[in-house]
Amino acid sequence: MGSLGPTEIILIILVIVLLFGAKKLPELARGSGRALRIFKAETKGLTDDEDDPPTTTTTDAHGRPLPPGTAEITPPATTRPEPSREPVQDSTPRDQT
Repeated sequence: MGSLGPTEIILIILVIVLLFGAKKLPELARGSGRALRIFKAETKGLTDDEDDPPTTTTTDAHGRPLPPGTAEITPPATTRPEPSREPVQDSTPRDQT
């Protein structure tokens, strides 16, 4: 399989212009350029993440880092009863006539 010559490139450009129209080509090129830029940035970010060892630090309740190998002991969560949605009865006696 050989490389593309000038005739093939011109034929491909003509087909693209016929498919998308001359007015849509700048918008199409702009969108594909943005997508390519985002793709490059994401792949660079992935390779940078692989080079760096994961650094996780555990902190105590006050935000101070704990020594390696220790874990923070968290107190059990306290639960408050949920308020009832029932209407409140008036306890004052009413005049019954």
